[in-house]
Amino acid sequence: MIITILSIAAILYLALQLEDKLKIPSPVGLIALSLGFHAAFGDLFMLTGDAEHFAALVILLLPILLISDSLELKVQDLKEHGLSLFYLAVVAVSISVLVALLIGDALFGQYHLSVAAIIVLFSMVLATDPVSVVSIFSKFELPHRLKILCEGESLFNDATALIVFVFIGLYALEGGEITVAYVSETSAIVVLGSALLGVVIGYLGLIAMKTTDNRIAELLVLILTGYGAFEMAEHFYALLNMLGGHSHTHLSGILACIFATVTVHHVMSKAVVYDEMRIEKESDDLQRESSSGHGSRSLIRQAIDKIKATVEERDRHLRTKEDIQLLAIVANTMLFVAMAEIINIDLLWQYKTEIVVMFLATTVIRAVMMAKFAILTNRTDKMTNVNFRWWGVLTFAGIKGGLSVVMLMMIPASFEHLEMFKAIVIGVIMLSTFIYSLFLIIIIGKNKDIFARELEQEGDSH
Repeated sequence: MIITILSIAAILYLALQLEDKLKIPSPVGLIALSLGFHAAFGDLFMLTGDAEHFAALVILLLPILLISDSLELKVQDLKEHGLSLFYLAVVAVSISVLVALLIGDALFGQYHLSVAAIIVLFSMVLATDPVSVVSIFSKFELPHRLKILCEGESLFNDATALIVFVFIGLYALEGGEITVAYVSETSAIVVLGSALLGVVIGYLGLIAMKTTDNRIAELLVLILTGYGAFEMAEHFYALLNMLGGHSHTHLSGILACIFATVTVHHVMSKAVVYDEMRIEKESDDLQRESSSGHGSRSLIRQAIDKIKATVEERDRHLRTKEDIQLLAIVANTMLFVAMAEIINIDLLWQYKTEIVVMFLATTVIRAVMMAKFAILTNRTDKMTNVNFRWWGVLTFAGIKGGLSVVMLMMIPASFEHLEMFKAIVIGVIMLSTFIYSLFLIIIIGKNKDIFARELEQEGDSH
């Protein structure tokens, strides 16, 4: 166990050094170092060892990654860019699946994939990795609106892809009939139910936070809130049955976790702003009191105590966010180390053609979807205009991640194309991590001065 901790810490340290010194994004560094480590010391330790245990690890660590990323979202941004995010995370994914159904036979005709199999396959490789996107963006000065579009799309895209995978793809794969009514009803129940559940649990978490002034306790409440929302949504049917109902209703743990965290973050951010206003007011009162010739020592002491308490509360909230980010970095490292363990080079080579075909197909589909989005935004005042530079960033922000492997493990073991699907999913994750990251760095680096000016033009509104 100590060797495991030492190895993970060493890989993370080296990845951060590569990021700081050579500007190599930490996801790229982590997966490259993890592959190199296992090539050299593969028998030293095994974090998971197989895809099934890796999927269990992703489920364990996914909520902390969602909590960390959700803390970057603000309700004001969601309101301002809600229509754009809806297109990117819902409409674009849905259209992409429909396109996949049209071209599925042309791409994989020799396998005679059913409609359900095509939906399952493409929904897995349409899910993106918000951790990688946030990591890359954190090293550059980018317009706030562009970051919101990319990072918000990555978060909500995962929820949409998972809903399509579970409630449409797997449902049809197991013999269920897909109808417009079924898709509409199920989508509405899952999305609205998950959002409502997340908000309710978020407010319960806020109530718990008011019972403590301890920073560690506040951190634990935030973690309990995110994980609680995720778990209750995933096992919502069990909750209904406990209450006397007879239902198999599932909700989206990803959406519930996001909404719970955004709810907590929104209220905490308002508290921070209020605290800063209080600090300013108390400072003014203290200055007036101390400058008057007959200032009361007790009043001055009270003002100092109020400022001290307000500063401590504000700093506690901000440090809680930093602690969550640290936990997310460690969790992400563990995921990449574990992913290196499950990569079967022989299997990837066996299906190299299918992997490349899928990678190119999903890249072209995403590029077209982002182009349509750019055209749409330039025709309406209700969306943020997307130029050619932004289109490039949006296109290559679609890096794949661990959620795809989780979905892979949900496919029945008896499915005849499971081995090929495993190779394709893991292969596309690898290619997107390296190639998309490279293109993102090139595009952002080439236009960094323009992006800096765009950020400056946004002013202090963000």
